[in-house]
Amino acid sequence: MIGFGDLLRLKRKEFGPLCLGIDPSETELNNWGLPDTANGAKDFGLRCIDAAEGRLGLIKPQVAFFERFGSSGYAALEEVLQAARDLDLLVIADAKRGDIGSTMLGYAQAWFGDDSPLRVNALTVSPFLGPESTLEMLDHARDVSAGLFLLAATSNSEAVALQTATSNNQSVAMTVLNAAITHGSNDLGVVIGATQSLKEFGLQQLVDTDLGVPILAPGFGAQGAKLADLAELFGASAPNVVPAMSRGLTGQGPQAMANLIDRAKLEL
Repeated sequence: MIGFGDLLRLKRKEFGPLCLGIDPSETELNNWGLPDTANGAKDFGLRCIDAAEGRLGLIKPQVAFFERFGSSGYAALEEVLQAARDLDLLVIADAKRGDIGSTMLGYAQAWFGDDSPLRVNALTVSPFLGPESTLEMLDHARDVSAGLFLLAATSNSEAVALQTATSNNQSVAMTVLNAAITHGSNDLGVVIGATQSLKEFGLQQLVDTDLGVPILAPGFGAQGAKLADLAELFGASAPNVVPAMSRGLTGQGPQAMANLIDRAKLEL
């Protein structure tokens, strides 16, 4: 059975590394002339998938923008995920789950269960209860050839104090990265905001050496990072980066999205 790392490489080889963030926020729905409802979020997601078909291999739905509508929002998300599965898109659910014991098992069953309507190829996970708290979920992900991305150096400014703090002469961000190296097999990656300084977070080793760890990098486009700078930002690890862009591709409405995707791919 093919593992997540191999699946990710195949998608990157066929379509390139660009990942479309699907973020049906109130602002984005208003920009598209869609109602700020679960149905609006569903229509937004399905139109994004239509634009991705044949152009991209990777999408990243932001779960919070569906969850805000309660059960109807989850029903909308399930339809979007099914449409993505039907097109064989690799789906990274941006849910940032993180807990311990039976609670983490419940999240694992939701996102990686064989028959779960929420089943995805990868999930963003918070490791700040201890990276080892995520390992049981990783086992469940591996059962269905899926993977995890551990938050390491996030793009929000208030994260700096925590994630650059040091213990045993290494930053918290580096502790997370080391966990991915130790316990992963190309199926345990990290999230590193493209607008952050890897050196400041104690992650210069990533720039200097290809550690083989998948890197999900939000922050391109509207948040300020440029796709053309990816190689400079990540150095030796650039071949492992999945650059995620949402508003930079969706912010001009559904009609412009396909052309924006094509243009963005040329920058990589």
